[in-house]
Amino acid sequence: MSDIQILRFLTAGSVDDGKSTLIGRLLFDTRSLPGDTLEYLENPSHRLPDGSINLALLTDGLRSEREQGITIDVAHKYFATAKRKFIISDAPGHVQYTRNMVTGASNADLVIILVDARHGVIEQTRRHSYLTSLLGIRHIIVAVNKIDLVDWSAEKFQSIQADYLKFAERLGKRSISFIPLSALTGDNVVDPSERLPWYQGPTLLELLESVPVQEDVNLEDPRFPIQYVIRPQSPQYPDYRGYAGRIASGIFHVGDPVIAAPSGLTSHIKAIDGLEGVQETAFAGQSVTFLLTDEIDIGRGDLLSVAGLNQPALYEKLAAQVCWMDQKTGRQGGRYLLRTSTRTTRVILMNVKSVLDIATLEEGPGDKDLKLNDIARVQLQLASPLSGDPYEINRKTGAFILIDEGSNQTAAAGVIVGSLEKESE
Repeated sequence: MSDIQILRFLTAGSVDDGKSTLIGRLLFDTRSLPGDTLEYLENPSHRLPDGSINLALLTDGLRSEREQGITIDVAHKYFATAKRKFIISDAPGHVQYTRNMVTGASNADLVIILVDARHGVIEQTRRHSYLTSLLGIRHIIVAVNKIDLVDWSAEKFQSIQADYLKFAERLGKRSISFIPLSALTGDNVVDPSERLPWYQGPTLLELLESVPVQEDVNLEDPRFPIQYVIRPQSPQYPDYRGYAGRIASGIFHVGDPVIAAPSGLTSHIKAIDGLEGVQETAFAGQSVTFLLTDEIDIGRGDLLSVAGLNQPALYEKLAAQVCWMDQKTGRQGGRYLLRTSTRTTRVILMNVKSVLDIATLEEGPGDKDLKLNDIARVQLQLASPLSGDPYEINRKTGAFILIDEGSNQTAAAGVIVGSLEKESE
């Protein structure tokens, strides 16, 4: 079993900032393309007017994207080096596809924010940066692309860096790196650039290979959302009752006393069945089955934690931050389904407390309905209690989506800020 880490990262930026070309350059220069793909790229009919390879074709897979020269869907690509495996999500640049960007960011460890060296920090730069902050991504690489089009200017790069850092003061604690590069020519993407002698930092690939992500895993709060109850109909296992799922955070051991939420029922872990057999300990990210010492009435949607350690909150009213993702307007008093990884409950959108002005990052009055791409702080009334954590503490148990009951469309992606009672204190 390989112990090479996997880094999931997202590329985001405005239209024509070169996201697709950058991903293509990473895949091409790390020799991660199969032979038939190389033949396709090298076909003269697929080349750019100057005869060079059109690397953007590697991610702009939809016909409408190729015709318009934009990325609409979230494209996923995979590659590996000797140090790490990588999963890339290429997010759309147009403002109307912000919801797709949220989808791509939901599981990312790191985001590459592309900034066109000619235009500097713009509204989409701020929007994408804020959303990645909202979604708990702790590592940001600001890639100042097309540096060749400003004559490899150190002054231009330093000006963009200063502008971004001033804005980033409002993003909370984040690890931010800056790198000048040209995705089209390959300078500073995989190989160091001789045309940027004033930059002595790592290349983009070196940053991706070295950023520490294991320290971001929450090992303090044991959380196990139950996905399935396993009861094999077999004479060989007449009394087997297992609770299967993926550990969201923390560490569990055989013998640990556990509490099931929302019921509050208790038991102990009798055994842990893993993918490779019986194990004594299970960590965040592992898919396992717990066997308990007692037959308690729990099932899919319940959340197990370790007694005596930090406990999840039990919410009946939620204070949350949402990104509205539906063309249909979100109205106060509207009824939705709230879905976490394993649990679904009905909710009422009680109040829109404030809506973010993405240009200034100031929160304005919330006495209005929610429109597509609005980022808002809201209050939700739950039909049944929900166990979870504030998102800033635990990304896995603090995220949810809202579903329109009538259309079954995803209405919003949201994160738990806290209980409504605490917010009003």
